[in-house]
Amino acid sequence: MPLDPKARELIARSAAENLPATHQVPPEEARWLSRLRRARMDNPPEAVAHIEDRRIPGPGGELAIRIYTPHGMGAFPALVYFHGGGWVVGDLDNQQSSCCALANSTPCVVVSVDYRLAPENKFPAAAEDCYAAALWVAENARSIQVDPERIAVGGDSAGGNLAAAVCLMARDRGGPALVFQLLIYPVLDLNFDTPSYEENGTGYLLTKEMCVYFWEQYLASGSDGGHPYAAPIRAKSLAGLPPALVLTALYDPLRDEGQAYARRLKEAGVPVMARNYEGLIHGFWGMGAVLDQTQRIRQEVSEVLRSAFSGRVAAAP
Repeated sequence: MPLDPKARELIARSAAENLPATHQVPPEEARWLSRLRRARMDNPPEAVAHIEDRRIPGPGGELAIRIYTPHGMGAFPALVYFHGGGWVVGDLDNQQSSCCALANSTPCVVVSVDYRLAPENKFPAAAEDCYAAALWVAENARSIQVDPERIAVGGDSAGGNLAAAVCLMARDRGGPALVFQLLIYPVLDLNFDTPSYEENGTGYLLTKEMCVYFWEQYLASGSDGGHPYAAPIRAKSLAGLPPALVLTALYDPLRDEGQAYARRLKEAGVPVMARNYEGLIHGFWGMGAVLDQTQRIRQEVSEVLRSAFSGRVAAAP
């Protein structure tokens, strides 16, 4: 399927701007550039009933979270959300538009997590922060109008990696009980030799060179890349994990590992839905101001979350 025309326009416009890529500047400058690009790509967030910033205990000190509460009376289900950015860039504002949209349309409480970033904080800092946040939500659910028996995790790109890792950690450590995982074009393996890397490693905003850089910033040593909490697809078993929705894009270097993970989940007996958006590129989840399809995809995800929180998730072909 041909590339979405709006995605093609975005790629051309980005090339014309000639701004440095994330891996070409120091992390602090990369974070500033990421905020600049994000402001241009997404719509202003919808209004929700309440937004609260909090600080909770974390393994490396206080951990910032942002709680989006929809209109109505709880207890609501909850989605603990981890932003993307290659573990190097991103913050609580990273996916504010999508968090508000999911809070309203599901409806659910969305808890966004400001985990520690690399290279200042190497693996497993981000994964441990995200696990601690999910555990905190479960243990403090009633205080934030959340039903402790209906908690899911999710994230985009590196955040999808962290959501998958948290599911493995929760299984291995005996909790918290999670009912669903939302993996949006997730990073799942330290492997740059897939067909999707060959096909899409240049020319579609996220490049192979950038992905190599992100992994180098995240890992303290090459051997960490074999750890399942860093590369979830390398877990010996995926049995006992919560049902999943895995979203991928045809023109994304990460496409193949997302699809491979969905297959492995299915083989392990985990209910999984896998959707590949054939005209889109990496990052579509946060491109509401650019891509016509973004809002529709968010609605589709809300529908799946509603089913998951109602206990009606089944595997799709």
